[in-house]
Amino acid sequence: MTRPASRTTSRRAFMRGATASGAIATIGFPTLVRGQAKAPIKIGQPTILSGRVAQLGESSRNAAQMAIEEFNASGGLDGRMLELVTRDSKGRPDEAARVVRELINSDGCQIILDAEASSAAFAVQEVVRGSGHLCIHTVSETSSLSADPKIRTPNAFRTARQGVHDSIVGARYAAEIAKAEGLKRWMTCSPDYAYGRDTTAEFLQYLKVFEPSVELVGEAWPKLFASDYTENVTKILQAKPQALFSTLYSGDLVSFIDQGNLYGLFEQTKVFAVNLADYTTLRDIKRLPKGIHSSNRYLATFPATQANAEWSKKYSKKFNVLPINWSWENVVGMQFLIEAMKKTGSDDGKVLAEALRGMAIDSPFGTDGKITMRAEDQTIVGYAIGWGTTIPTDPYLPNIKAADWSFILEREGEWKKQKGYA
Repeated sequence: MTRPASRTTSRRAFMRGATASGAIATIGFPTLVRGQAKAPIKIGQPTILSGRVAQLGESSRNAAQMAIEEFNASGGLDGRMLELVTRDSKGRPDEAARVVRELINSDGCQIILDAEASSAAFAVQEVVRGSGHLCIHTVSETSSLSADPKIRTPNAFRTARQGVHDSIVGARYAAEIAKAEGLKRWMTCSPDYAYGRDTTAEFLQYLKVFEPSVELVGEAWPKLFASDYTENVTKILQAKPQALFSTLYSGDLVSFIDQGNLYGLFEQTKVFAVNLADYTTLRDIKRLPKGIHSSNRYLATFPATQANAEWSKKYSKKFNVLPINWSWENVVGMQFLIEAMKKTGSDDGKVLAEALRGMAIDSPFGTDGKITMRAEDQTIVGYAIGWGTTIPTDPYLPNIKAADWSFILEREGEWKKQKGYA
């Protein structure tokens, strides 16, 4: 039977329309999805994830990731999520520079969260100086990285503690003990690279200022990540110092103390180890000597606030390990970055840099609950610093004597003038 022309035409028109509509739907649907899925904001993190100080990279990555997950859970930046891309530099400056270029050029990272030790942080600084990417140094404590105008760059900030701050506080603390106990003969044992050299020199400078009677009778400079400290321990014992200052840290400090215990070093010499009071270091030492003096690195008991204790519990629950110094420094880095994004509504590095200068944030790790990004040199001030004496069990460093930041800033200002940085 022949269908009426009108019905046939109508059906064909309908099919053409349906086909066209289907084509539009097929083309339009993915386009709509692409419009709704906002590209993530990628943050590149070069760090050390292998070798004896792999805990540096692991704790840095954990802390940054925890802050990022919390921000993303709240909706991110207008629906855009933050994405952390971490790469292992093995602590080598040349590899760190290569990794940062790869994070920028291949991975499309817009911001660099530099969790490198000072040995590689200077290499990272030069890469971002050339690329213009916003960079936040979260681990390097060598003072000149941010203090020296010739090294500083407008797009790089620091949320790690700074060596000169620790040196001023530590030297004042050590000078009081030196006076009380007659400790005149001093020696040093620090890693042979920028942080160890610079911070040791700063400590000795202020120790002489606060207690002029002290004298330096020897120095030992083990290589970074050395495995055997017998030669250094022997040199110290031969010099017979009454007191020893060290900036060794992490696995290096663990090995040094374990080997020093074999020779009775800590029964013969008062030791001031600025980097001892960190949970992994304290717990990895086979027999922690009583009476070693240390600055706080990270302890859940200092500052003694509910916010600090709660953050420590949250971190421990999530990663099944206690947080350490590099944990809080990376969290603070992310806190500043996130607050700048919230304030500006932007992910543009130049816009964020303007917001970061002079910014103060609420933080569990601040002396008074706040930490400030000082505008003049783009480094943090106001974080909690204190010194105390070890006991072999938790809380490890009871009765910490908190530092006075007005005193730190006054002395730091003098130091900058002496160095030609001001």
